Amino acid sequence: MDNLVSMLNTLSGIAWGPVMLALIAGTGIFLTLGLKFMPIKKIGYGFKLVKSNSDSQEKGTIAPRSALMTALSATVGTGNIAGVATAIAIGGPGAIFWMWVMGFIGMATKYSEALLAVKFRENDDKGNYFGGPMYYIKNGLGEKWKWLAFIFALFGTVAAFGIGNMIQSNSVAAQLQDTLSVNPLYTGIVIALISSLVIIGGIKRISTAASYLVPWMALIYIISALYIIITNINLIPGAVGTIVNSAFHGAEAAGAFAGATVWMAIRFGVARGVFSNEAGLGSAPIAHAAARTNSPVKQGAIGMLGTFIDTIILCSMTALVIMISGEWQNGTTGAVLSSNAFVFGMPDIGDIIITFSIVIFAFTTILGWSYYGERCFSYIFGEKFIKYYRYLWILAIVLGSYTLNLADNARQGVDILWLVADIMNGFMAIPNLIALILLSPIVFSITKDFFNKSSS
Repeated sequence: MDNLVSMLNTLSGIAWGPVMLALIAGTGIFLTLGLKFMPIKKIGYGFKLVKSNSDSQEKGTIAPRSALMTALSATVGTGNIAGVATAIAIGGPGAIFWMWVMGFIGMATKYSEALLAVKFRENDDKGNYFGGPMYYIKNGLGEKWKWLAFIFALFGTVAAFGIGNMIQSNSVAAQLQDTLSVNPLYTGIVIALISSLVIIGGIKRISTAASYLVPWMALIYIISALYIIITNINLIPGAVGTIVNSAFHGAEAAGAFAGATVWMAIRFGVARGVFSNEAGLGSAPIAHAAARTNSPVKQGAIGMLGTFIDTIILCSMTALVIMISGEWQNGTTGAVLSSNAFVFGMPDIGDIIITFSIVIFAFTTILGWSYYGERCFSYIFGEKFIKYYRYLWILAIVLGSYTLNLADNARQGVDILWLVADIMNGFMAIPNLIALILLSPIVFSITKDFFNKSSS
């Protein structure tokens, strides 16, 4: 068993190692340059599209903004709270700078993913539209690439149970156990029951739930963080200066913080940026493929906002609160570090805000990723087996929470499953990145033609 764990840890190191991170970052840079920085320059255009009403006569299953909310429901999760804190705790404040860099270049990646998802999507006899990397690989690259589409779907099916299910329910159970002494098993059962009411309804019900929950949860979190930032506004210039300086010179040891090199800042900033916004993994385009639109470019412009909102706005809020609190120097990490930072700024309710945010963020992630995994599963096994997938998904939620009650030796088996899911999550990016690079001429051409016509 120990040899298996060691082997899986090695594979996990490869899946999320320098080569993979360089491939994700390199693809983002390539697409950003090929699009001539269009995603960054058109942020305002994207928000304008979100505010406008979609034409109900256009093809698709859900409204374009609902597709964005569904993608955000899966993207905005514990990575925005615990992930940012971990990046700072290990990579130092400079990690945030490189997370910002990944956010901006990741917009081009997310734009391209959403564009291709709409361009090469399919529909069934019930009028439901679906797509994602497996479909733009198969339909965009041709039949000889179907094996690559199968690999993505396989990796995506397995990875969903880790990043999108068990890790999320476990995080909620751990937080509620620590703050309110709630039995993890009860937490898992409640999450599973509530999730089942939404998931069984498919993408329409998931998108409806996401459209209600995502804006409110983001707003509450942003307002809370802004309150702390504004009431400590005099500390912001120093915090930003430390972030930028550490990005290029490393961070010296301070308090219980052991210090970090420039390479550590880059590595953990890029890694946590990818983990948080998922640009390049191929997950978000599965949601955008269902959008009710006839324009791949418009949905791409909406889709790229997911990365901007997740990384540039939400992750930055967490980072600035942690920096001005000084808690990053005290040796804590993860959700505990974020919680301590919010308590610094809001002594009476800071830990409650973090607890509430983790619960809601994780819950919506479970909903969004249930659809991602379902579409990957149905690509391989067909629609008639989806109900069994959903049953297994609900069971995994309880299992993820219940592992906190297991003895160490019993938990090892579940930990192995998590390692496998982590590896699959990293490897699912490879087929997607290959497709993005090979199909980039189509992305560039469609984008150029659209904006040339718009300006004429």
